Amino acid sequence: MGRLPIITNEEILEAAREVFLAQGYGASTLDIAQNAGISEGSIFKRFPTKEALFLAAMGIPEHPQWLEDLETLSGKGDLKENLITLSLQIIEFFREVVPRLVMTCSQGTHHQNMQNLKESPLVLYLKALINFFIEELQQGRIRSCDPEIPARMLFGSLMNYVFFEQVGVQRAIPIAPPAYVRGLIDILWQGIALP
Repeated sequence: MGRLPIITNEEILEAAREVFLAQGYGASTLDIAQNAGISEGSIFKRFPTKEALFLAAMGIPEHPQWLEDLETLSGKGDLKENLITLSLQIIEFFREVVPRLVMTCSQGTHHQNMQNLKESPLVLYLKALINFFIEELQQGRIRSCDPEIPARMLFGSLMNYVFFEQVGVQRAIPIAPPAYVRGLIDILWQGIALP
């Protein structure tokens, strides 16, 4: 029976994520190993190449909490408040994901990695949001519309908010997430609220 690992793969990926986000793809695996508190050889026992480590570290979570909440909130409670709650969660999710997307795109690996997937996680997230609006429409909780439109408006606006944070626009034109989300949902609500 082999020894139990002292460090989990997720701990290695978290250490790699920190180093790659700080130094870029050019970061050394030695720096990553030191950050994780393991030997460089330990990394390659679990991840055969630096590129495999990079892609795993920069990967997008498959089941974020907001996605689970989306399913449980469908058809329940105050829809406008649900959208505000979900939007704040999605902003936190994008704060984690946007830097990873930027890093993988800058290395040209994002497109390659997405080609190996049946569907991009971002597409799956958008489809889940579209389905949420479809269910709300079917339950008569929003006015008749193409559910893809409010889903894309919400998803894209929240991603754009975080992108602007990442590139420094929020420092120049500050607006806190709760104020942004409430304003965004107020505007979206005017288009989807029942008459």
